[in-house]
Amino acid sequence: MMNPYIPDRITWIGLRSVELPLSQAVSDAKVATGRQKPLESVSLLFAEIETSQGHSGLGFSYGLRTGGPAQYAHAQEIAPLLIGEDPNDISRLWSKMVWASASVGRGGVAAQAIASIDTALWDLKARRAALPLSKLLGARRSAVPCYNTSGGYLQASIEEIVDKATQSRELGIGGIKMKVGQPDRRTDLQRVEALRKHLGEQVPLMVDVNQQWDRITALRMGRELEQYQLEWIEEPLDAHDVAGHAALAAQLDTPVGTGEMLTSAAEALGYVDSGAVDVIMHDAPRLGGITPFLKVANAAEQRGMIMAPHFVMEIHLHLAAAYEHQTWVEHFEWLEPAFNERLEIRDGQMIVPDRPGLGLSLSEKVSGWTQAQIEIGKRA
Repeated sequence: MMNPYIPDRITWIGLRSVELPLSQAVSDAKVATGRQKPLESVSLLFAEIETSQGHSGLGFSYGLRTGGPAQYAHAQEIAPLLIGEDPNDISRLWSKMVWASASVGRGGVAAQAIASIDTALWDLKARRAALPLSKLLGARRSAVPCYNTSGGYLQASIEEIVDKATQSRELGIGGIKMKVGQPDRRTDLQRVEALRKHLGEQVPLMVDVNQQWDRITALRMGRELEQYQLEWIEEPLDAHDVAGHAALAAQLDTPVGTGEMLTSAAEALGYVDSGAVDVIMHDAPRLGGITPFLKVANAAEQRGMIMAPHFVMEIHLHLAAAYEHQTWVEHFEWLEPAFNERLEIRDGQMIVPDRPGLGLSLSEKVSGWTQAQIEIGKRA
């Protein structure tokens, strides 16, 4: 006879706000069109959880350009509500945090603060089971096709992008994504043509517009880009223009994707349920954590959609490994200095680590980038 379950309790939560500098500032189309400044660092919100039975978990969220301090401030408000709770009740605890945040909404900064804690709870649950998170979720594969984005930003010359693409391919990365969406569309086409010629026809190539086209421009550029056999065109329109994406996807042979700027499961499900895109590209830290991410992924599975989660390969690799249909993971080396571990890449795919949970631990460098930290509850 099996022993009955003995409830565990959360006894301690540590929060840490970190500003991780990039080795080089990068610019996408939002910078080229004057809407944003170059990106120089990534704000990270880390949450660590410990329980009465000695279990622990690590999660994180992030902000680009703005939002990091606000995420940290809101996390301080909601984290005390979890002290004394059973960490295995993840769905209930996610709802508890959402309702505690009701006056500031169910998306944006509030969702991103919740995401760090929600991810830590999933990491803890997988560690407790001595399983990688992918296997706790029911892994379908041990490696996921990957593509590099960090080498394809607009501040780089086409010569630099070609060189970075070569380096990525030599590292074993499968596909290459480059930024487009500049005011001069001819420059975009010239750069895409040069990279496609360098890579050859067999290497997967994607482009990312970062929401900088209107509907007419997106259709015209989409038709021009058909000749390059792209894997997809990403964020051609405003992130909330569901109808525009649906119309564009219906008129192009090239798949259309979006989702990274959405900050709730409801927003992402608007695209999935209506079949408005070919590739769903939602982001767990931005949606509110792994709990809402899985709701969107489950709906996308029912439609047979391609899934290509945005950024944070350290989290999304595990989630992509459990997805039924074609999926990708996005390679960015930006966050690697924050962790002691490295993800292995081989033959165009990123290998799912066999370490328990997310398989991550914070490096010593994080202390030097820490802006603020707080402990809630008592450590065992």
